[in-house]
Amino acid sequence: MLPLRRMNNSLPHDAVVPDQDSNASKKEQVARMFDQIAPRYDLLNRLLSVRIDLHWRKDALRALIPLAPKKILDVATGTGDLALLADQILEPESIIGIDIANNMLAVGREKIQRIGKSDRIQLETGDAEAIKHPDASFDLVMVAYGIRNFQDLSAGLRDMLRVLRPGGQLMVLEFARPRNPIWRALYHFYMKRYAPTVAGWMGQDKKAYAYLNESARLFPERDDLLKILKETGYSNCQYKSYTGGICCRYLATRPL
Repeated sequence: MLPLRRMNNSLPHDAVVPDQDSNASKKEQVARMFDQIAPRYDLLNRLLSVRIDLHWRKDALRALIPLAPKKILDVATGTGDLALLADQILEPESIIGIDIANNMLAVGREKIQRIGKSDRIQLETGDAEAIKHPDASFDLVMVAYGIRNFQDLSAGLRDMLRVLRPGGQLMVLEFARPRNPIWRALYHFYMKRYAPTVAGWMGQDKKAYAYLNESARLFPERDDLLKILKETGYSNCQYKSYTGGICCRYLATRPL
């Protein structure tokens, strides 16, 4: 467990930024970083994950089938991969995806339009810490591999709770540090060496992937994140580990 020591009412993780020499806020730096890597993001993601992340996403979404959500918000939607998969598996009435990186959204809109899903999936520029939708608007709020990029994790969790209807569910997918020593060694090699190197080969910013490693390293995980979720006001908080603990799925409910 990481110590959950607060720094100026924020978590140590909140202070991790892509460029320590920049005076820009974390939010501005993250948006700029993802805008820069957007054109090759999907290809690079598939190469780096060997598509195992698709299994994690599918399993996480299938656990939500009994909820039968009609209105879904996908936070930090990126290029819309999770939104598209949720449309297939959960068959909701509508999905709104929000992200602060406009170039990522542009790639996502092209994908959605190409397969004729623009009537059910809408992507909007939006901030997880100030969601532009009324209270209790959604049955399900989900975020995959984006929560560690929040400038203020607690603020983001509070606003996602606000837009959930009572009884609605939050689903989070995020990387975690494996507890098994062998898996942990492989994970650290992958995050610190392999991913930035492959990104460099493809002309991407190695600094971006170094930041993703550092943000994942300091991100509160497992019981630490469950504690924060409960403190924020969620109930029925639980997690499930995947692939030796490399990734965790978190579920939490807005109380009735």
